[in-house]
Amino acid sequence: MSIDPGAVIHPSAVIEEGASIAAGVHIGPFCHIGPEVVLAEGVELKSHVVVSGLTEIGEDTTVFPFASLGQVPQDLKYKGEKTRLVIGKRNRIREYVTMNPGTEGGGGVTRVGDDGLFMSSSHVAHDVTIGNRVILVNSVAIAGHCHIEDDVIVGGLSGVHQWVRIGHGAIIGALSMVTSDVIPHALVAGPRAQLEGLNLVGLKRRGVSRAEIGALRELYMALSEGNFREQARKLHDEGTDSALAREVLDFILGPSDRSFLTPR
Repeated sequence: MSIDPGAVIHPSAVIEEGASIAAGVHIGPFCHIGPEVVLAEGVELKSHVVVSGLTEIGEDTTVFPFASLGQVPQDLKYKGEKTRLVIGKRNRIREYVTMNPGTEGGGGVTRVGDDGLFMSSSHVAHDVTIGNRVILVNSVAIAGHCHIEDDVIVGGLSGVHQWVRIGHGAIIGALSMVTSDVIPHALVAGPRAQLEGLNLVGLKRRGVSRAEIGALRELYMALSEGNFREQARKLHDEGTDSALAREVLDFILGPSDRSFLTPR
């Protein structure tokens, strides 16, 4: 066991032999930390938090009561192989959140970026990759193998089907079921999720220029005029001066096992 003398640990917490606890870590009442867990400097576990398996939690992340991080994947194909959950820095992980490690068939790692907010009862399944500054609102469920890029917001009580990709800066409305890939900077809503347009509010909040927003509008209209992927390939070959338009086109033409949500 490696516990820095600067860590503050409540006497009711259980820290198993082998865990690595850095300076400035605060572990509250009735937490349970497994033998292969690594808690970086400044991590705070409020109370009743369970962290198990090969799980790493990055600096200054705060975990609220009754979260469960690193328990075995909810996948019947999992056979006890050694896999990992890696959580980045400065995340806020609220009550009853669950995050599972990877599986051998999915690459072996579930990876969460920095500065995320994971609201109460949200779930991150096995082999998921989540970028930076992502927000999962209450009771969002991200299924296995999904890839969620930076600055994505997923509204409350929404579900994301396995293997789906959600592009940079997209926003998913509450109560949506997302079964297909979502292009960057998109606005998606509906019980069977539909591509409604661009996430203009998010673009403006991030300070994106009017010229770039205009280029994205033109791209969106052009993509609406025919077969989505064929239009994207044509527009990609023609070229564009817009960095965000290129990002969208590269995303559409990238590898995927799913179809796309397309404009109505």
